[in-house]
Amino acid sequence: MKPAVPKSRNVTETESGKRGEAEPSAPRMRADARRNEEAVLEAAKIVFARSGVDAPIREIAAQAGVGLGTLYRRFPTRADLVAAVFRREVDACADAAAPLAAERGPTEALAAWLMLYTRFLATKRGLAAALHSGDSAFATLPDYFRSRFEPALSMLLDAAADASEVRADVAPYDLLRAIGNLAVASGEDGPAHTERMLMLLLDGLRYGATKANRDSS
Repeated sequence: MKPAVPKSRNVTETESGKRGEAEPSAPRMRADARRNEEAVLEAAKIVFARSGVDAPIREIAAQAGVGLGTLYRRFPTRADLVAAVFRREVDACADAAAPLAAERGPTEALAAWLMLYTRFLATKRGLAAALHSGDSAFATLPDYFRSRFEPALSMLLDAAADASEVRADVAPYDLLRAIGNLAVASGEDGPAHTERMLMLLLDGLRYGATKANRDSS
């Protein structure tokens, strides 16, 4: 009589065999899903900037080169898609702070990042209305905004202040809000106007920097 094979070992070997058979195709499926998601988010970013967050979903799917079913499987509602695009763009903008700080002087890095932030705001047409729509998909976005942007800007402000190139008494959130207020400028010259006003803000940060930094220490 053949010795009995322990049940647990038999199951393990069977599952291992099944996993071995499935492994070649699983990574490809995950990669395809990631590529599709990235294509949808990039397409939504472009379409939202061009037509606002109420743009037809079909337009986004066509821009991404995917079917509506693929889009809806990942983002069941428009709010889900808008929130995902917002988070992705927030991450890209916030993550740019560290490379800028490594590659440029303190004030130059600060100015470059604030310009990125200004352009980020300019491309979010209709987002403010969406955030205040009461949809639960947007509930955590304001806190996410602050949690990503404040540390990025704080790092740049601190470096410039330590070099006595800007004032040390400016709260990051105050500066973010100030630029947000500037970014509501409308009309064809809206973006250019906002960038000019940003340059004035930067001049204000530089003014009296050494004295302000000494007084705050």
